[in-house]
Amino acid sequence: MAAVNERDIKRSQAIYTKPFLAAYDLLVLGYNCRFVWKCPASLILDLYNKHVSANHLDIGVGSGYFLDHCTFPVTTPRIALMDLNQNSLDKTKERIKRYNPEVYRVNVLELDGVEIQKFDSIGITNLLHCLPGTMQTKGVVFKGIKNLLNPGGVIFGSTILYKGVKNSLQAKYSMMVGNLQGAFCNKQDDLNGLKQNLEQHFSESSVKTVGSMALFWAKK
Repeated sequence: MAAVNERDIKRSQAIYTKPFLAAYDLLVLGYNCRFVWKCPASLILDLYNKHVSANHLDIGVGSGYFLDHCTFPVTTPRIALMDLNQNSLDKTKERIKRYNPEVYRVNVLELDGVEIQKFDSIGITNLLHCLPGTMQTKGVVFKGIKNLLNPGGVIFGSTILYKGVKNSLQAKYSMMVGNLQGAFCNKQDDLNGLKQNLEQHFSESSVKTVGSMALFWAKK
């Protein structure tokens, strides 16, 4: 992880201001997912409904949309939120306050030494393409997440890939702008690299591509 510095990390999450988060559901999940990345947010919600457990950690929480709309297997699940951006944590905590979520302000690239009661499911939705580094160096994320899972636990999520998928001209332009701004860092993110990371750290995994996005899950 030597190539990743504090400046890269700050740039990757600086876009998540309060005004941006106020428009996130409409702009990112409503318009971008459907028309730019060609993967409707409903497919990501399906991923939650299939894999979310009664003991769940969400990393890179965004606006909290999926936690607010997914169906948990029990009425009072244990839910934890983990993010580096305080605005995202505050918005999501308020949005799902009915679940009384735990909140952890943590850099996902530095999970070593984090002591938390383990989870049965972990969601990392639209996180990997924002993280600085290459798909190879982002493998540290899967290593850290695995250590937070109970035996038999599942991780799942989505990410926007630069290589190995069919990106439209609009998608290519949006990624170019995002990478220049520092909100994205996915020029080296490819389908095979994602698959290799999952296979290296988990006993069972699956990756499905829809448009520019990869939808994945893996079990410990």
